[in-house]
Amino acid sequence: MSGNIQLLNDTLAAARAEGRSALIAYLPAGFPTVDGGIEAIKAVFDGGADVVEVGLPHSDPVLDGPVIQTADDIALRGGVRIADVMRTVREAHAATGKPVLVMTYWNPIDRYGIERFTAELAEAGGAGCILPDLPVQESATWREHADKHGLGTVFVVAPSSKDERLATITAAGSGFVYAASLMGVTGTRESVGNQAQDLVRRTKATTDLPVCVGLGVSNAKQAAEVAGFADGVIVGSAFVKLMLDANDTAAGLAAVRALAADLADGVRVKA
Repeated sequence: MSGNIQLLNDTLAAARAEGRSALIAYLPAGFPTVDGGIEAIKAVFDGGADVVEVGLPHSDPVLDGPVIQTADDIALRGGVRIADVMRTVREAHAATGKPVLVMTYWNPIDRYGIERFTAELAEAGGAGCILPDLPVQESATWREHADKHGLGTVFVVAPSSKDERLATITAAGSGFVYAASLMGVTGTRESVGNQAQDLVRRTKATTDLPVCVGLGVSNAKQAAEVAGFADGVIVGSAFVKLMLDANDTAAGLAAVRALAADLADGVRVKA
């Protein structure tokens, strides 16, 4: 496996070699502005994130909870375009040298053009894409173009996924597997729960890819809990909420940097 995905693979392998989980942060492009979004990504990297997922704002984000929906709406009303997403990836990666993925629904890529999207993402230094609503059985064309450009394809598995289905999904993916910790939309929760641990166990039985858990993690204690059984801890809504609640961008950047540092400590806790 070569190309941009190699940086992602190396980063996840380095975390494993250190005996810890990787910290993966999610922030939408264009929020609170395009420039502010780029600075927010730099801030979470500065705080200790290993990988960042850049959200491509969508008008109908069916898997996202109210916090991310609000941020997406702000970005869309601000006029964010796919070109701005690519710029966000380019500048965040260039400034940090760390792996940056795009998380997007399928429709915007389909409309933009698969070859155009993959070529531009690779040129921007992106490591790949997380595609939560692209069925694996319909993903061959995407994967062909992604492979050509050295990009990873991360699929999402859920507690409802049967073992046979898990094997099909993980065989098609690369980079890592995104395990949704529970049924439902994104958002912070009191407890990540046992469903996630069972899902990770079942997913790992089908693949050597790292399995990273998202949906619900918002503090160091939860990060440590998930790090006890997963290769990566994915945090999104908690970062976005801090940016939403901040009085200004500078305060938001300080808050997300501090949360990243707290979570980075959490993923290093030995259970």
